[in-house]
Amino acid sequence: MSADESAEVEIFIEPADLPTWYEPLIAGLLTASPEELVRFRAPADEQVRHSAVLVLFADGADLGDLGPDVLLIERAADMRSHAGQPAFPGGAEDPGDSGPISTALREAQEETGLDPAGVIPVAALPQMWLPPSGFVVTPVLGWWRETSPIAAADPAEVADVHRVAIAELVNPANRVKVSHPSGYVGSGFEVNGMLVWGFTGLLLDRLLDMAGWALPWEDGARVVPFDDGWRASPDS
Repeated sequence: MSADESAEVEIFIEPADLPTWYEPLIAGLLTASPEELVRFRAPADEQVRHSAVLVLFADGADLGDLGPDVLLIERAADMRSHAGQPAFPGGAEDPGDSGPISTALREAQEETGLDPAGVIPVAALPQMWLPPSGFVVTPVLGWWRETSPIAAADPAEVADVHRVAIAELVNPANRVKVSHPSGYVGSGFEVNGMLVWGFTGLLLDRLLDMAGWALPWEDGARVVPFDDGWRASPDS
């Protein structure tokens, strides 16, 4: 599939078969324009590498009363690219993969140890080109119907794994704008001792808005300067 062939959301499950808290996200995705979902498209003559990430939501019942959550990883600090950064589980397509769902589930299992049998693929978003890496990324949304134990399964790539409550992500006190030395300024979150920014922060920001889960920001969004040694304090 080329980057130009995936311009719409592909739904794999009837919305009525999803938990009620998931339905607003699907409704928002189905009414969103491609421009709302895709920041960059690969030029037709660009040599790209295909990859997928798993945006996995669970109802959070096994974590207490915080409500639905999403799975994030922290990349290992000594990786060649995106070292130490929070991200969705995912990675490059392998020759044996049958498509983005296969890639996303395989990578998530390799990185977090989750059991893919408990994951229901829900939707695939339009492909998104990340110019710095040359990757075309397909975000695959999932419902973690039967959660399983998770941990940093591959220490060479993953330093930690987190299930982050949506309530924490939408809390205006945790919403920030991240200023990078490159000049990039984008949406971010200070949660679980992490600064979530870049592609992951941008996609989370858009999904929260489309689902109607986002709350109004406090007047004057905080701007956080990014540096490679950034770590949030436990109270941030």
